[in-house]
Amino acid sequence: MNDIIVGMGELLWDVLPEGKKIGGAPANFAYHVSQFGLKSCLISAVGNDELGNELLENINKKKLNHAIERVSYPTGTVQVEVDESGIPCYTIKEEVAWDNIPFTPQLETIARSARVVCFGSLAQRSAVSWETINRFLDIMPDGEGQYKIFDINLRQSFYTKEILCHSLDKCNILKINDEELVTVARMFNYDDSDFQKVCRKLLDSYCLKMLILTCGVDGSYVFTADDVSFQPTPQVKVADTVGAGDSFTAAFISSILKGNSIAEAHKKAVSVSAYVCTQQGAMPILPAEYVK
Repeated sequence: MNDIIVGMGELLWDVLPEGKKIGGAPANFAYHVSQFGLKSCLISAVGNDELGNELLENINKKKLNHAIERVSYPTGTVQVEVDESGIPCYTIKEEVAWDNIPFTPQLETIARSARVVCFGSLAQRSAVSWETINRFLDIMPDGEGQYKIFDINLRQSFYTKEILCHSLDKCNILKINDEELVTVARMFNYDDSDFQKVCRKLLDSYCLKMLILTCGVDGSYVFTADDVSFQPTPQVKVADTVGAGDSFTAAFISSILKGNSIAEAHKKAVSVSAYVCTQQGAMPILPAEYVK
């Protein structure tokens, strides 16, 4: 496999009152990339248990290439409880399989052939997966056509300034939402009164090729050293927003790899993520007009 697009990190079950659903941003990202006809691969780990068997069965049904190791830790789960007002509360289990992704010869081979990797902060909460992700980033080639996307995923207390700084040093594209931007600005002692200045500060400080900022219903931005692209968020009938951000990232980078401009890729990403919001679940099949 050459020019592989990798999603790397957490793979788990979201356990909701109505049942469980596959969860994990890397899986969502890799699946949507595959829908654009590109070679994607999911890197993670599951336990030697029934939940792990079910996850692998579901991933294989979706014909998603993967390097998922079986490890002697329970398969990851997130308990989702909904209060009387309909507000969800998440409890992410610790010391689970995706906290313990081993670095293997297979991962070294994939890293040397990777053109893109998308990784987050959540899977770096444990020493084992932190080391694996960072070894992968170090082995993966650098170059004009290589993209290391840090899609920040601030959950509970599972992040530190050290992890964020280290990941920013390793990546060349940062994807962040408006709430996360405020958290990062305050953590880094930036003035958070002007979000565009914060984005420019991060772009310049870490020599990023791009910074993608999503602001929910208020639209999204792609900052580069010389320009900024803005796209409004389409008004759609929302079924749920699960996985929409991951589909945005997948559509954007897939479009860039196919030779489209940043503005064209941005427009595609917005359209795809809006469609995903109209569907149940994080991994709907995209209609043909979205994957051209």
